[in-house]
Amino acid sequence: MDALAGLLEGPRARGAFMIRACFDPPWAVRVEDRAPLTVMLMVRGDAWVVPDTGERLRLSAGDLAIARGPDPYTCADDPGTEPRAVILPGGECGYPDGRPLNGSMDLGVRTWGDRPDGAAVLLIGTYLVRGEIGGRLLDALPPLLSLTSEQWDCPLTPLLMAEVTRDEPGQEVVLDRLLDLLVIAALRSWFAGPSAEPPAWYRALGDPVAGRALRLLQDDPAHPWTVASLAAGAGVSRAALARRFTELVGEPPMAYLTGWRLALAADRLRDTDDTLGAIARRVGYGSAFALSTAFKRVYGVSPQEYRAPTA
Repeated sequence: MDALAGLLEGPRARGAFMIRACFDPPWAVRVEDRAPLTVMLMVRGDAWVVPDTGERLRLSAGDLAIARGPDPYTCADDPGTEPRAVILPGGECGYPDGRPLNGSMDLGVRTWGDRPDGAAVLLIGTYLVRGEIGGRLLDALPPLLSLTSEQWDCPLTPLLMAEVTRDEPGQEVVLDRLLDLLVIAALRSWFAGPSAEPPAWYRALGDPVAGRALRLLQDDPAHPWTVASLAAGAGVSRAALARRFTELVGEPPMAYLTGWRLALAADRLRDTDDTLGAIARRVGYGSAFALSTAFKRVYGVSPQEYRAPTA
């Protein structure tokens, strides 16, 4: 598995919140849903994405933005427009004063706003649960990123526009998979661009020493790796591997391996019904107890607590 494939294999939407938002100016919507990842694809018109901290972002037709939660932000026709609606966790909507909207802006199947042929139209897809997006991927992304229509040509836009308003059996699954494809296509383009800031381990993959060791760890995390066996695989001495790996990745090989194993375990806790023992064996721990101890030390909660759905 190549590094980018390993990073992007995580998106697996399940019942994602996906709508077509249609507005006439002036309009503004405050987003406080604490979702791990939201994709905004501008189909018609213009919009601003204004985070509480950081640079605001202007979107034109064909542009895409990805917001990494949980920090709030505002979408609007103009940065100065006051919000008239607030998006809350679970896709609930209300007025800024706390009153529920009670469907007053519903326009039909997965369509929301002023009128279906509004001046501004956005396709919005939101992953509601962190486990649907791999932790390594979230950690690799800035709070807000964008791709202009000049930077990429999204072939999924017409298909998404056609599918999002359909009300047919299994439609939710179709939209989930299309959202996954949209995210993967967008991030693949973004990682290849000059504005991307990939994590140190991703950049280190181009190094003949550290890159070889990283691939060995990523491809077979359950193997009983040692610095000596990694060095042999990379064709260098233990000292040379430890020095080069730490310099480029920012941590020693065994520390990276621990983080990689626990990240894989975290994803499997959320994405599967595998027992803790089965997960432990899959990611390279000798027992469920050993995995649980390491997991709680790093994540601050036990594997069972991490797996339990939040209210």
